[in-house]
Amino acid sequence: MDGVYDAPLSSRSRLERSSHTAFIDDGVLYVWGGYQVADGEDVVLPSNEMWLFNFYSGIWERKELTGDVPPDLMDFCGSYLNGTLYIFAGCDGEGYTNDMFTVDLRSECCVWKRLMNPNGKTPSPRSKHSCWVHRDRLIYFGGYGCKTVGEVQNGSSSSFVLEEMSWRTIGGTLFRCWGWNNEVNVFDTLTRTWSKPETRGAAPVPRGCHAAAILGNKGYISGGVEGATLDLYCLDLESWMWSCLDTSGSVAPLGRTLHTMTATPDGTLFVYGGFGTCGPTLNDAWQYNLHHKRWTKLNHQHKDKPRVGHTSCLGSDSDIVVFGGSSNLTLQMDSVAILRSPWQEHCSDVLIFQTQPYSLSRLCEDFIGRNHAMFDKYLNCLPSKIENKLKKRCAFFSAIKPLQSDLTD
Repeated sequence: MDGVYDAPLSSRSRLERSSHTAFIDDGVLYVWGGYQVADGEDVVLPSNEMWLFNFYSGIWERKELTGDVPPDLMDFCGSYLNGTLYIFAGCDGEGYTNDMFTVDLRSECCVWKRLMNPNGKTPSPRSKHSCWVHRDRLIYFGGYGCKTVGEVQNGSSSSFVLEEMSWRTIGGTLFRCWGWNNEVNVFDTLTRTWSKPETRGAAPVPRGCHAAAILGNKGYISGGVEGATLDLYCLDLESWMWSCLDTSGSVAPLGRTLHTMTATPDGTLFVYGGFGTCGPTLNDAWQYNLHHKRWTKLNHQHKDKPRVGHTSCLGSDSDIVVFGGSSNLTLQMDSVAILRSPWQEHCSDVLIFQTQPYSLSRLCEDFIGRNHAMFDKYLNCLPSKIENKLKKRCAFFSAIKPLQSDLTD
């Protein structure tokens, strides 16, 4: 069943954000970074804190992070692997960066560390890129950033689309080319080594602000470029072969950017929201069936909640968990440039999309949780493991009941 879970009023304003990173581990949603808009200005949220939402209790908790805290970052890429959060690249106060920061979230003291002296050649500074996590590797794709003239001349002309040129020195190196790329860069977390595999096949054109998902040994990307309909590409992460998936059919999503795409175990890709190439912030949900090669538009209860710059994670029972983002991003055009409206409504609610029927066990747990007054005196008759699990479900529905009453008033 689709659901909406919001933060308490006391913390809601601190949780509202866009362009953050989020992931789920052991029934907890972790949220870090991003920005808000205040008085028409972007305000980057603190790097020394992380917010946790417990799906069993329905409670938000703030976690403090110490150490070599990352600078204020925009348009970075966050990835979670084996208890560690990796933050790579983005824009700081000085411009584009290619630094990497890590924090072990399973340790008692969560301490940020800046990656120093990795092996191999670090990718050029960039933003608006994506990442697949595969076999202890972080595999980055695309983005917008800067390169030296030599890097552009030595690389393939098809892998970098030049947008602008100007003279600027970063870290003692002269950069003068800004543009989009479709590069694939791999970071081995065990050996701390960067590498750049040679891909084959029909690669997508350079892009950023796209969405990425992984299922098995295959990584998928969609959107991030102008197009009437949403394109979809697949990269085999073993053979490094690109392929363009067939998305022709009677229905297909509009082209978009700043959306999310999440793979489910039954072989589908779930796409939600984004900014349409025709302008509006979108509220539609789609599934692409990788077996039958076709799109299906989903009916859902969140049509009043358009989202752009949000995050999407795979939850329990193949639920899709969407958090944050902006509900009303608009762009204004004048004779010189395309400008973003300074008034944005950032969100702090957690949206749940059900993608398949729940098991009988899940249905029973939710029924008891919603009607805990009927069952409280019987719970201590159950085995302790089941009793504790049901008590958490009861606590969760008790925590969200006031919010649901407010939403239906």
